[in-house]
Amino acid sequence: MITESTLQFLSNLKANNTKAWFEEHKKEYQKAQGDVLDTVVKLLAHLSTFDEDIASSYLEPKACMMRINRDIRFSKDKTPYKTNFFAFISKGGRKSPYAGYYLHVEPGASFVGGGIYMPEPAILDSVRREIDGSFKEWQSIVNAKELLHSFPESVQPSGKLVRPPKGYDPDSPAIDYIKFKGYYTQRFIDNNELTDPGLAASLAVKFRSVKPLIDFINRAL
Repeated sequence: MITESTLQFLSNLKANNTKAWFEEHKKEYQKAQGDVLDTVVKLLAHLSTFDEDIASSYLEPKACMMRINRDIRFSKDKTPYKTNFFAFISKGGRKSPYAGYYLHVEPGASFVGGGIYMPEPAILDSVRREIDGSFKEWQSIVNAKELLHSFPESVQPSGKLVRPPKGYDPDSPAIDYIKFKGYYTQRFIDNNELTDPGLAASLAVKFRSVKPLIDFINRAL
């Protein structure tokens, strides 16, 4: 489970983001990574009870976690490491184009949710067309009580166009959603919730509420 020591490692890394410090504290990193990995293992078990796509994907828990090394090739920020742990669980694995569930672990700034963030243009267009053609169904999903209980802001955009994309009717009742560049839910969780032994079970309830959104998006793909 995620503990105070998990968060302390990330705080220390943020204050000492160098390769030399990281190598000196490699064991602490491995312990912190293991804490998050343990949570991912539990999440996979919970998700597999109600999401057949996850159950049938036989995902390797470690493959659901993003690397801690930053890609600094084209960045002005040359710090070598991320100061968070991030896990993404979707059918086909984290490198697949499918929507899925995610957990971001960062002291004082952790959050969870589900959906698809900044997809490639062809994938985004497929989702937009599905929303345009099945808007009543989409409305029922994004306004469902279960979803709004877990994610009060419902679906959010990862950026939004000012004008409708080419090929879509500006008067479509779905046009506000068609302008979205991505579709995801988000809920911030504090350190106390993050380090609670019942975290995985609590997140499973939230993830269950977002499953219809994920199913709708993945159907479009």
